[in-house]
Amino acid sequence: MSILTVEHLSHGFGDRAIFDDVSFRLLKGEHIGLVGANGEGKSTFINIITGKLMPDAGSIEWAKRVRVGYLDQHAVLERGMTIRDVLKSAFQYLYDMEQQITDSYMKMGELEGEALDELMADVGDMQELLDTNDFYVIDSKIEEVAHHLGLNDIGLDRDVEDLSGGQRTKILLAKLLLEKPDILLLDEPTNYLDETHINWLKRYLQEYENAFLLISHDIPFLNSVINLIYHMENQKLDRYVGDYDNFRRIYEVKKQQQEAAYHAQQQEIAELKDFVARNKARVSTRNMAMSRQKKLDKMELIELAAEKPKPSFQFIMGRTTSKLIFETKELVIGYDRPLSKPLDLLLERGQKVALVGANGIGKTTLLRSLLGEIPSLSGDVMKGQNLEIGYFEQETKPTDKTCLQEVWDEFPHFTQQEVRAALARCGLTTKHIESKIQVLSGGEKAKVRLCKLMNRETNVLVLDEPTNHLDVDAKDELKRALQEYKGTVLIICHEPEFYRDVVTDVWNCEKWTTKLS
Repeated sequence: MSILTVEHLSHGFGDRAIFDDVSFRLLKGEHIGLVGANGEGKSTFINIITGKLMPDAGSIEWAKRVRVGYLDQHAVLERGMTIRDVLKSAFQYLYDMEQQITDSYMKMGELEGEALDELMADVGDMQELLDTNDFYVIDSKIEEVAHHLGLNDIGLDRDVEDLSGGQRTKILLAKLLLEKPDILLLDEPTNYLDETHINWLKRYLQEYENAFLLISHDIPFLNSVINLIYHMENQKLDRYVGDYDNFRRIYEVKKQQQEAAYHAQQQEIAELKDFVARNKARVSTRNMAMSRQKKLDKMELIELAAEKPKPSFQFIMGRTTSKLIFETKELVIGYDRPLSKPLDLLLERGQKVALVGANGIGKTTLLRSLLGEIPSLSGDVMKGQNLEIGYFEQETKPTDKTCLQEVWDEFPHFTQQEVRAALARCGLTTKHIESKIQVLSGGEKAKVRLCKLMNRETNVLVLDEPTNHLDVDAKDELKRALQEYKGTVLIICHEPEFYRDVVTDVWNCEKWTTKLS
């Protein structure tokens, strides 16, 4: 059964085409991975099929009575609502049904005969729906999902207005999973989850009976939960059966075949053109020349897809630091209450350290406390000498600047050509460079921030989830650049496949946090 049918979809922003005559069909129970490089239009596609964007052309048709759940990281949570309130709202349709049953019982005293029988039958159907949807154990279901996604550590009675973007995303994901829609649309759901919660979500999706469409650049996670790949590239959408690794194998073979056919055709065209040029003026060979010209005119040309610019990352090394980078004495971090036990930490020159552990236990708070961006509750932080720190924040404030303006403001001594070249080295095209940052994909925004980091001298890199939103090529290139970097690195990352080949040490923050019992 087809849940969603998309036919002849075309869409673009200004003179930048995103889709050209794309068709797509999603069947009941399919587990689909939607993949492609940053900026190819994956999130735009989801926004179109959910009605948030109107396409330039084409049709989108959902099956009747399909319940769609979309993890929208830009959704607004109302001030005054607690986490528990948001999670309970997943069952609002059941609460409404319960009220309908109560209202129906009130009406029954006024009815008789056939009308009464019909109302009683309706009430029976609604009561059965409440029972099959576990209406009477809602609180325990909320507690279970909240526990597995680490929301109990935040506190279910916390006002959602007080939470970080990552915490809000986790709440929206929990609400979505509680709703159990006919189709889940998940856009980078692992970005704000730690390893434990990613493993739980992996098991959940493996056992999920309904359909889902998943955008993710976390390849091990993707491989473990999907059985179909749709690849978005050069305004097209192509279907591959199997996991991501199988898609890459088939894709590379198709690409090589296309290149071989292209070169063979170019050779044939050159030979035909040469024959026509040499023989069209001769009476004896004019007919043969005309025949070859007709063949040239009718030939369906093979075109190679334009190569996407691949990022080339390199951090500029600053002067040598002292042996000591950071040392803490009895440091207690937190805001209104402690997030850690007293910490005695030592980071020395040349160390590359990954901070790992569950979300919400204070990893980002520790980074910001070491940098002096927020005060500690007690204890001391000692910094070494000659530190030139480059800080990649997980969340940044929105801006209406273009990429060009954003980087140029940071490096006013650069020429415009130098700014453009710096952004191009990070894998951004001319159209990206001239676009406003707010219209870029999450991965493209991250590349702009990395561009700013790479064009100043540093000897210490402090990176808070730098792989979020980056596509596979960009992550591989970032890993290589960090491996080659001669300075000190302190990184928060939820992807072991990324950091294990980069770091010299792993600090498990769960050993000192006060948030876990």
